[in-house]
Amino acid sequence: MSHDDSATYSSAAYNSTIGIQAETVHDSNIYIVHPDASPQERYRVGVQLLEDGVPSRAREMITDAIARGHDSAEVRFHWVLAMLSARTHHDLSTEEVQRLRYTSRLVRAYPGDEWKEALRVTFDLLAVLSTTGSETSPVLKQLQDLPRRQHDAILRHLDLMLTGGLKDDLWAETLERSHAERFGKDRGRRVWAYFAPTPIGARARPPRPSTADAAKAALPVRAALFVVSSVLLWILAVFADPAKAIVELPVALGAGLTAARFGARWWGRSPRPGLAAGARVPHPHDPASAGDGFTKRVSHSFDHYFSVRRPHGFTSDAWLDHTAQIRSSLAAEIADLYRESRIGVERVDWLIRYLAENARDRYNNGTLSDQRREEQTPGGTKALTIAALAVLGAAALSAFGAAASGAAQPQTLWAFLALLGAAWSGHATAYRWLEVRREEHRVEREAQEYTENLTARQIAYQRWQSFLDATRPSELEMETWLACDKSTFVDEALRHHRLTWRDLITHTILVAPAPSYKRGRVRGGPWRYSHYVFRLFLFTQDGIREVSAEFNFSDATRRNEQRSNYRFDSLTSVQVTENTDIGYDLELVLTNGPARKIRVKDADAHQLAPTEDSQEISEINLSSAGSAHTFRLLEGIAADGKSWLERHGPDSLAPFQTAS
Repeated sequence: MSHDDSATYSSAAYNSTIGIQAETVHDSNIYIVHPDASPQERYRVGVQLLEDGVPSRAREMITDAIARGHDSAEVRFHWVLAMLSARTHHDLSTEEVQRLRYTSRLVRAYPGDEWKEALRVTFDLLAVLSTTGSETSPVLKQLQDLPRRQHDAILRHLDLMLTGGLKDDLWAETLERSHAERFGKDRGRRVWAYFAPTPIGARARPPRPSTADAAKAALPVRAALFVVSSVLLWILAVFADPAKAIVELPVALGAGLTAARFGARWWGRSPRPGLAAGARVPHPHDPASAGDGFTKRVSHSFDHYFSVRRPHGFTSDAWLDHTAQIRSSLAAEIADLYRESRIGVERVDWLIRYLAENARDRYNNGTLSDQRREEQTPGGTKALTIAALAVLGAAALSAFGAAASGAAQPQTLWAFLALLGAAWSGHATAYRWLEVRREEHRVEREAQEYTENLTARQIAYQRWQSFLDATRPSELEMETWLACDKSTFVDEALRHHRLTWRDLITHTILVAPAPSYKRGRVRGGPWRYSHYVFRLFLFTQDGIREVSAEFNFSDATRRNEQRSNYRFDSLTSVQVTENTDIGYDLELVLTNGPARKIRVKDADAHQLAPTEDSQEISEINLSSAGSAHTFRLLEGIAADGKSWLERHGPDSLAPFQTAS
């Protein structure tokens, strides 16, 4: 793509507008160092940081380990790599150069092993770079003879240091390694897990507190009134007609017990609110749900997973219609359980997916409607209850008739009052007793369901968490794939412009987030993105070649490539803007075009753990993106032009004193 095509790409590469889709911080302790940690532990963490692409922090940790007495050729080798990783000669301060020279003089003091040899070869490479016209063949032979581990580490971390003919001689080997590792370890199938949100733990709806206290308090008084009224009625009946009353009493007792037993099965069980009461999540377009974004997202997620996790033979629409009531009940439960500040629905998608799969599996084995059938009272139970109540009523009326027949007026009045009291108190007692039974049954049922649901969901959570942990790439794998993408990108740019490393004065590559990315990191580590913008600057004798493109990190595909060429004196201004709430922006001003604002990184303070320092994390992210090196290089050229490169070239360093 030529410079004239920049209008089609301004929003994606130059004037980037970044939109965060999701971000994840993995709770890892790989970079956490206790204040009382030993020097060996500090060194171990420093090496881990170096391998994972965080050289700025690695320098601090390894330097601290050395200051605490942990020193050897191996330690010094990694310290030198940390000093030089992602940097060039003009990034080194005077103090750092002096410390490197001091270390070069220590080499002879270490015992002879592979680490001492690797350290010596590293300084020999630096000596060749800082001496014009030096012969490179001997040091390249020494580099090739090193063990693979040390050899690859030197090539990787001295990538920006090695230039000119020396870089040309090593470039084919670098590319070969990049091509071999770029898609290794099943990259395409695993990268997504790095950006997957951390799932929130399993929850289930707990039992609601019992509301039967008032019914229990009123039950004894009404029951006592019922007993007194019933006994009085039958005493009057016995005095009036003993033979008939003796027959009616067991009939009434049997009918009453039968009505109580089967009535408890009919009226003594409360329906499930989610199924019988038809609880549902409001439709996303209903006015009532307009202000509840979380509920709408939960509803959409249920619709999505139920539509794709469906039984064989169902279309998506048919399955959604068939499970509308179940979905509404489950969605209402999940929205209520996880309605918290800063909890995105992505963190509960694992549970929604499990519930959708569970509904599909229950349909397949014929148990999806079991709960609804359990709530339906059999017709025989209803018939027996009604018959028993009818017999009980008939017995009570018969007893009243016997007590009132041929009796004096006062006895008839007492019989009527006894019947009326028994009927009212019996109804009130039965109502309160059934209310208590309903609540006891509900609490018992909900407690059992809570235990069963929570256990099943905890198993599903652990299964999903274990799958994520097993699939998620390590920091080293992510950094290795990113480094391979960079090398491939640089090689294609060199081929396009028909340049060799001998044609370059220096180069730099800036890595920034692309639009609409997902990002993730481990605690204490740099942000990594699902979509990047690579921006490469190649500095030649004639000017600057700039190449930029978007990268999809999952499959390393590239799009929206743009190339620009301009002279050194065309770069008139470079400005870096830091905003705590937004991030870092780099603004380039050319004499022949509008200012270009480039988003380097987004703000990350709100995603920090309590033990993390915002300034430290910001520096880690800038360092890992190559920002510090790029800023210094562009600012120097904007101020002094090509002469700044000439004054700060490798020849400006006095040769290192290599030691055997």
